[in-house]
Amino acid sequence: MDVGEVKTVGVIGSGQMGSGISQVAAQAGYAVLMHDIEAGFLEKGTHRIRQNLETAVAKGKLSREEAESVQARIRTTLDLAAMNGVQVVVEAATENLNTKLEIFRRLDRFTPAETLLATNTSSISITRIASATQRPEKVVGMHFMNPVPVMRLVEVIRGLATSEETFRCTMALAERMGKNPVEAGDYPGFIVNRILMPMINEAVYALYEGVGSPQDIDEAMRLGTNQPMGPLALADLIGLDTCLAIMEVLHSGLGDCKYRACPLLRKYVDAGFLGRKSGRGFYSYAGK
Repeated sequence: MDVGEVKTVGVIGSGQMGSGISQVAAQAGYAVLMHDIEAGFLEKGTHRIRQNLETAVAKGKLSREEAESVQARIRTTLDLAAMNGVQVVVEAATENLNTKLEIFRRLDRFTPAETLLATNTSSISITRIASATQRPEKVVGMHFMNPVPVMRLVEVIRGLATSEETFRCTMALAERMGKNPVEAGDYPGFIVNRILMPMINEAVYALYEGVGSPQDIDEAMRLGTNQPMGPLALADLIGLDTCLAIMEVLHSGLGDCKYRACPLLRKYVDAGFLGRKSGRGFYSYAGK
């Protein structure tokens, strides 16, 4: 498939990542069909997109007319079978292998054989996900960074069977969305999370061992390494459950004890302290 043939993009999931991907695809001029399993999730995702566009208008990055056009290009659905009319689907569901395998099995049934199926997984094997379909050559990793409308990077990952045509189309699609794509190998965590998550995990260990408070750890890393956000605040933004899931993929996939998740990270997730999305993580977000 040539990127010029892509007119409609389907997005599975309307959370922070899914709504962001839907927004940048619509801003690139594509018709977008955003799917989720509950109407309430779709309403929240649509509201998040509207807020992002309002912010862009207020900052002079978009005109009011452009923002309204972007919003008009996004439709929503609760029916996964509605994806039968799109040329590319980007799955952005929760970071769980079984969930993704089931979604791809169903997409394989519901979409035409030529439809390109991409996953926004941040750590799971593209080859493994592709094995759930009868078209592994059409399956590819398309890992956007959070927040999607702001961050320019997209990791594009080939599975073992991903065709050159699929890879090139995905690279071009990312560029059309205003992103800078890089190729990453199909290994646990790819490039960004292979490096980032152990750093976040080590910051949690520093907190666990009393090396510093959350504020001091983050301030030290911000000022000492010129990072825009400290690792614990970043973990709260990503979601501590997502951080834990990625560490578990790294640990099981690479078999090295250096990827063992900090017990404190696991305890926070068990308590439901997931970061910004739950109102509490390493910091409190009550009322924000």
